[in-house]
Amino acid sequence: MVVESHITYNQEVKEDDEVDVNLLFFDHDKKRLQYKLEMIHKEKKFLVSTIETLSLYVDLNQRKVAEFEDEKVKMMDQYIQENSSNFNSENLKFSSKLKK
Repeated sequence: MVVESHITYNQEVKEDDEVDVNLLFFDHDKKRLQYKLEMIHKEKKFLVSTIETLSLYVDLNQRKVAEFEDEKVKMMDQYIQENSSNFNSENLKFSSKLKK
């Protein structure tokens, strides 16, 4: 469940324009995910938009926030380890909200 988001609209695209969506940053704690995406115009290479989100992991059976299962934590940590050199942590809004 997304609890906070920060969106920038940098430049307009038109119907049928193709865009690439790239993951710029990803992190987590026991109950939260933080990630940032960018949208780039495929042909002209300009920045269209960004979104940074802070999401809570929710157990829908209990209808409350829950901790990630161990196997999910391992998968996320492995992804971060393999890709962190490509992450861009500049101008993040929600990093202080992760409880590490």
